[in-house]
This record gives sequence, structure tokens and C-alpha cells, in this order.
Amino acid sequence: MTSSELWSRATADRYDAEETETSSAAVLGPTLDFLAELAGDGRALEFAIGTGRVGVPLRERGVPVVGIELSEHMAAVLRRKVDKDTLPVVIGDMATTVVPGEFTLVYLVYNTITNLLTQDEQVECFRNAARHLKPGGRFVIELGVPPLRLLPPGQVAVPFDVSDRHLGFDTFDLVEQILVSHHFTRDGDDGRYRRANSRHRYAWPAELDLMARIAGLELERRVAGWDGAPFTQDSANHISVWRKPT
Repeated sequence: MTSSELWSRATADRYDAEETETSSAAVLGPTLDFLAELAGDGRALEFAIGTGRVGVPLRERGVPVVGIELSEHMAAVLRRKVDKDTLPVVIGDMATTVVPGEFTLVYLVYNTITNLLTQDEQVECFRNAARHLKPGGRFVIELGVPPLRLLPPGQVAVPFDVSDRHLGFDTFDLVEQILVSHHFTRDGDDGRYRRANSRHRYAWPAELDLMARIAGLELERRVAGWDGAPFTQDSANHISVWRKPT
């Protein structure tokens, strides 16, 4: 067990409904194109596969996918969509759990490496990816760039969503590199909001490159999004690809 917080049954049951935009064809199309090209004719392993937002449609593209997921409740939602023979899922953490065989692609999307709350565990996640990769295989991470430039002196909170049904902001512990993501979500029309929060350890691209080097992986490319836009100093997100040497 790692320091990742477990997703409850209630959270898992409403996850897909709250992620309809990120599950749309417009959003997922470039993601699936990017991952399918890297997988080639081989197998793909998704760390923290969740409810299968990416893994299920990638499998439908013809890429054999295996998943690792810490929350049994999230995996149960995935299982309603696809059977275990079509898309096997192993319950366990992404830093230490090992599944049989080798893969041409291991991927970890949607900021999920930040669920590991210590640097040591994030390093072990890279090592676990390298452990599963064939020589020449790739490890892909999708992650936001910490928005610390938005913090004026003395401020510790940054809003990331202010809409009719959701208020979201992050607070930062700059010493421990921990951010807490706060959510206030209106479930109905009676004006009441549901409050939730989650802890994350943010990491800079250069720090991830060092973790990759420790794991024996080499940076192949870094772009600002799944569409391949160039990564610059103003990019809010990055897609990074590390390769296992042959």
C-alpha cells in the first residue's frame, strides 16, 4: 500500500458522470492516437486505470491493455464496461504491483502520479514502469506544471475552476511540495454544495527526468498536450515520454 488516498464507492459511482467532458471524443481522440502510435503492435499497461476512461477505448482501438488500480470500487465500475478477459485489471498500487509479461507502453494520465505523496514512491513508480517495459518501450505521463507563478507573496491558494456547478481551488505547502485540491460541487438545484478535497505531491518536469534517469529511462520528447503542441515556459501541462534503452 502506498500513500495514495483510496477512492470510495460513492466517488467511483459518480466519477464518470463528473468526467463527461474529458471522456468526450474531442478530448480523448488525440490521447488515443498518441498512445496507440506508441504501443504499436505491442501491449499497453495503464497505471491507475480507474474506471477505464482511457483504457477501454484504447482497447477498442485494438491495443491489448492491462490495468493496475488501487481502488476496488473504481475497478468495479470499469468491470461493468468490459470483462476481465478483454481487459485484465490487477488490484494494487502503481509503485510496486507487478503484472505478468512485458509491454511496449506503460502510461499514467490525468495527473495521477501526484497521488503518490512522497518522492520515494514516485521514484518507485518510474522503476515499476521500467520493470514492465520491453527494451525500446516507452513510459508516458500526463501532468500539469505546478502553477506557482500564480501565487503572489503571502498567498497559498489558486482557483482552477469557477463555474455554476463547481468551485475548485488548490492550496500549496511549498516546503513539502504538497497541494490540496478543494472542490465544492452543486449536486442538485436546491443550492447545496458537496465538499471534497484530495492531497497530491506536485513535481516539476526536471524532477521527473531525474526520476526517469534513476529508473534507467531516457527522455525522448516532451510536448504541451496530446496534440503534440510544443512545450514552452508558458505551458500549463506536459506529456512526457521516456524510453527504455535497447
